[in-house]
Amino acid sequence: MKVDTLVLGAGIVGTSVALNLKLRGQAVALVDRRGPGEETSYGNAGLVERSSIYPVAFPRDLKALMEVALGRNPAANYHWDALPGLLPWMYAYWKASAPQRILAYARTMETLLRHSLDEHARLAALAGAEHYFREGGWLKLYRSPEGLDNERKEFPLARQYGLSMRELSVDEALALEPDLRPDFTSAVIWTDPHSVSSPGGVTGAYARHFAALGGVLRIGDARGLVRLGSGWAMSTADGLVEAREVVVALGPWADDVLRPFGVRLPLAVKRGYHMHYRGEGGAKLSRPVLDEEGGYVITPMELGIRLTTGVEFARRDARKTPVQLERTEAIARKLFPLGARVEAEPWMGCRPAFPDMLPAIGPVSGPDGEKVRGLWLAIGHQHLGFTLGPITGRLVAEMMSGETPAVDPAPFAPSRFG
Repeated sequence: MKVDTLVLGAGIVGTSVALNLKLRGQAVALVDRRGPGEETSYGNAGLVERSSIYPVAFPRDLKALMEVALGRNPAANYHWDALPGLLPWMYAYWKASAPQRILAYARTMETLLRHSLDEHARLAALAGAEHYFREGGWLKLYRSPEGLDNERKEFPLARQYGLSMRELSVDEALALEPDLRPDFTSAVIWTDPHSVSSPGGVTGAYARHFAALGGVLRIGDARGLVRLGSGWAMSTADGLVEAREVVVALGPWADDVLRPFGVRLPLAVKRGYHMHYRGEGGAKLSRPVLDEEGGYVITPMELGIRLTTGVEFARRDARKTPVQLERTEAIARKLFPLGARVEAEPWMGCRPAFPDMLPAIGPVSGPDGEKVRGLWLAIGHQHLGFTLGPITGRLVAEMMSGETPAVDPAPFAPSRFG
């Protein structure tokens, strides 16, 4: 089979790329080793996080660093044996988390975030996926005055971009979410974000619409990608697929495909876990709730209340170590009446991350600085993959089609890594 473009990776990013290209009349094959939305895009907190203009930065003060090092911060965990290989990446991450660079990050990332709600709404309407989405923002809870003070630092720039937030008392927060317990001292409601009841379901709906338009879905191992003349080819369960261009949207597995072609990028992973619970006594939530100092999010999903953890620094394929889930579950039970676990085993996923915290979107350059003909990237969205999938798909499709991009792609160019 011959197509115009081969998209590798059927998460929210790759599926959005494939759908946007198909809407422009291209012949497109979307290939993954599993079904659409069954890997990283399945397990997140389900937020379309319009207001996350500030990143999940590396701790800068000594107290915070010591809490992580000593295992006292439930939002972070690490594997000792992974640290030697991660240290150069973590040092670059630490430098990128300097206050002046954080401000530059926020201004850059907002150029993508401003499109996040509209692009999801556009694809959801086309795919009949509106029923997954809900408004109402998300609620952030704080256990100390210091936690709230840190949140307030984000307000001035957020207001410049038209974002809305409001500080709440404990009683006001409980009025929004009556089944919470008053195990916090203050709260902030960010009203712009939307959330979904199944991020995997949304991704699957977008993929089904892609197929309904004539797009090709295939199961295959992307590590089999090869050069074929002036184009690309790979074997799938249903035969060989050839394409003029290829988009790598494989998230944490992108290196497995890129390295054989001499493409070296500082890509690491931030692992995370989730578990679903029944609400004890019929307890419910109407929106995602972040316990900032507790290090977790609880959010209502189709399968129950999903608890998602913070960051684990480890090798991508290392054994599961869901210690954060155990720690945060105990904290969350004091805040919300979590009932029995729904699943037998915790889910684990890997957030693909570059040290500057920006994604890599655009054409690829080889070790000599020359563009690798027909090779494109859409990876490295860290904690914002579900949020930014649709606008990333649009941006890639616009660049590949020669249109004027809705967003300046220069800050996200893979070539920034040299």
